[in-house]
Amino acid sequence: MFLTYADHRESFDGLQTSCSLVYSVATYQAWASASWPYLCSCRKENSHSSASTGQTAKLRVLVVNTEMPRRVLLMQCSASVDILFLLDGSYSIGKGSFERSKHFTGKLCDALDISPDRVRVGMIQFSSTPRLEFSLDSYRTKQEVKERIKKTMFRGGSTETGLALKYVLHKGFPGGRNSTVPEILIILSDGKSQGNTEIPAMQVKERGTTVFAVGIKFPRWEELHALASEPTEQHVLFAGDATDAANGFYSTLTGSSVCSTPSPDCKIESHPCERKTLETVEELAGNYVCWKGSKQQNAVHASLCPFYRWKRIFIKHPSRCFRTVCPGPCDSQPCQNGGTCVPEGLDKYHCLCPMRHRGDIHCAPKLSLECRVDLLFLMDSSAGIMLEGFLCFKAFLKRFLQAVMGQDSPMNVGVAQYGTDVKIPIEVGQHKDVFGLMKSIEALNFSGGGTLTGRALWYIAQHGFRSTPVFADVQDDLPRVVVLLTDSKSQDPVAEAAKYARDRGLFLISIGSSFLRAELAEVTGNPKQTIVYSSPQDLFNKIPELQKRICSVDNPEGCQAQSLDLVFAVDASARVGLENFLQLRDFVRSCSFHFTINRDVTQIGLVVYGSKAHIVFALDTHTSNSALLQAINQLPFLGGSASAGSALLRIYGDVMTVQKGARPGVNKVVVMLTNGGGMEDAASPAWQLRNNGILVFVVVIGDAQRDMLLRVAGSPNYLLHISSYKDLQHYEDLIIERICEEAKSPVNLCKPNPCMNQGVCILGPGSYRCKCHGWEGPHCESRIVRGDSPRSLVLPPDSHVQQSPRGLQHFSRAPRHTEKHVDWKH
Repeated sequence: MFLTYADHRESFDGLQTSCSLVYSVATYQAWASASWPYLCSCRKENSHSSASTGQTAKLRVLVVNTEMPRRVLLMQCSASVDILFLLDGSYSIGKGSFERSKHFTGKLCDALDISPDRVRVGMIQFSSTPRLEFSLDSYRTKQEVKERIKKTMFRGGSTETGLALKYVLHKGFPGGRNSTVPEILIILSDGKSQGNTEIPAMQVKERGTTVFAVGIKFPRWEELHALASEPTEQHVLFAGDATDAANGFYSTLTGSSVCSTPSPDCKIESHPCERKTLETVEELAGNYVCWKGSKQQNAVHASLCPFYRWKRIFIKHPSRCFRTVCPGPCDSQPCQNGGTCVPEGLDKYHCLCPMRHRGDIHCAPKLSLECRVDLLFLMDSSAGIMLEGFLCFKAFLKRFLQAVMGQDSPMNVGVAQYGTDVKIPIEVGQHKDVFGLMKSIEALNFSGGGTLTGRALWYIAQHGFRSTPVFADVQDDLPRVVVLLTDSKSQDPVAEAAKYARDRGLFLISIGSSFLRAELAEVTGNPKQTIVYSSPQDLFNKIPELQKRICSVDNPEGCQAQSLDLVFAVDASARVGLENFLQLRDFVRSCSFHFTINRDVTQIGLVVYGSKAHIVFALDTHTSNSALLQAINQLPFLGGSASAGSALLRIYGDVMTVQKGARPGVNKVVVMLTNGGGMEDAASPAWQLRNNGILVFVVVIGDAQRDMLLRVAGSPNYLLHISSYKDLQHYEDLIIERICEEAKSPVNLCKPNPCMNQGVCILGPGSYRCKCHGWEGPHCESRIVRGDSPRSLVLPPDSHVQQSPRGLQHFSRAPRHTEKHVDWKH
């Protein structure tokens, strides 16, 4: 863990004090609320020393960044060492990444005891030519160095890393000391040099200089490895993870005895990590009809010619990272439900609890499972979550089980972990008491490897629950619940494996970061069984929700079992604006999580409109939640004026029809999201939709004419007025509830009319039939062939017919570039 020092001068009753406080907190706000009640006790400890010396003492506060649960590490290198930063200021880096380089350089300075007789720091910026920004003897304090780094201006130019290294070879370390002081060169670059770097880099290292290479932006890792000292795993860092990189830098210096460890109990650990770069590749986009031929007579013929497009992709490079960790009393994060752990010495702590959980030593919820289940936790242990994520899941697992399990708990609990392979270190029902279970969980080790969630689900479905004499507590008649804990996207398909597990009677619950919401819903098959968190601390706040989800195994929630055809009509006009339009897009995405997308349950279509309507995708385009959510992300902003009537007409004629994927006998709903503009022409097409059994639900944001909107919605029950776009998210549950009510209502099988080509739908008891004129088939889809009316040639739906100058018809299949289906692969 990398810790940042912040020095503050505070006065209490006229007496200035000095003290070091160490807190393990998730946010600055939490730190502030935790630290101020204890500053007075700090004053008492220092009152004698301050009074005797008469000097102003400093209050040294250690602000701990704990995005993931990590062990406390007091880190500051205090040794005689000369450090020279070599900053890439070329155009390939760009000004934004140059500023991030400066930020990272400041982070490293926080871990250095900068003074004339300890650590000295200098800086050179290079692009087309190197330029000395300041020498090692220019500034005497850490604050002066950091202020000078902030003032460094971006220069631009070509990336001449080799020339900068030759400058260092010729000039040495400007302002440095004699050869007895270790020299460290830290190169911050994207590794895309325009000249040769291997020879000068080798010469720099041969003169005894330790070289660190720090990747910026999307670096070329091969060149950075050539620049860095051996072993390269410890000398190549990534500035994008500034905290981890700074810790890795300190760990390498500690391992080489340049700096000393803060405690004999601290140790350097390695763990699998990934380096990323961005590359441009060529991929086949489709085919088009073209003419080919040769010099021979009549050799010209039509053919299909491929065309390509360029795509930028991330390339991952497996690596190992190093970190210095030290034991601390708050390692296990014993404070629950948002409580803050405050260390007291090396082995004691106390919890600062939120108001609703005060009175308990660990801010622990009074929970218990009132259902009897066989419960298996499937925990991600791949390199994608790294060591921090694995420790976070272990702490969450321990905290949850401590909260809900008693001595007579009705649960049989097991734990499985997966990466490339799957293993079950704790079988379901193996432990009879909480203490033994906690001890086994604590002994779990991080394994790394790929993130093969699909493979893990296949394995658990077959081997996760055993009913043998050894595991006699695993009863066949108990519900079997699997809780998936993951924080990285699966590298193999999960849908088929998850369906196989559900078909075998497993009740799946998935927990993960918010960016995995689509994949988590694909695993469970029901968005209500997914739990997403925004931060590690937020994860621990989900304990009551997980307890509720586990016991919902016999009482599933929601209206996902009802068949529904749902279309969103989104106002994309200039009056809405791009920023508000993106909020509408996110709202549609969030609403979609509540439904199971497939041909048998819920189909969703999407239309955006400005002056004209644009069908983004039809009802039958997407058959899975993941594909639907990817398509929603590509929602186009149109601008221009608004015409809600044109959108409703397109929905009536081109979306809510049997030919376009609408299903007979299924309730149909249109949800229109608008700011109220362009509704003048919407009343008539809205009436047509309602007359065909399609509900029109109007959600208007901002001020609008209520009378006009009522004519469109048809009833106040289907008109919802929201004051601002920011408040839209608070009405999501209400809108979903209204949609679900409509999904459960009785269906008129003849609305909308399932009969094509002017056919008349005749309703019967529980069925319907079509009366056709000049057509035949169940839905009047085939023309009756007569002697004077030859049957027309049926072509594939994506074929085109062209008339040649000689009257011949040419048929060709064009590449699929329709507005109906846009499926982006990531």
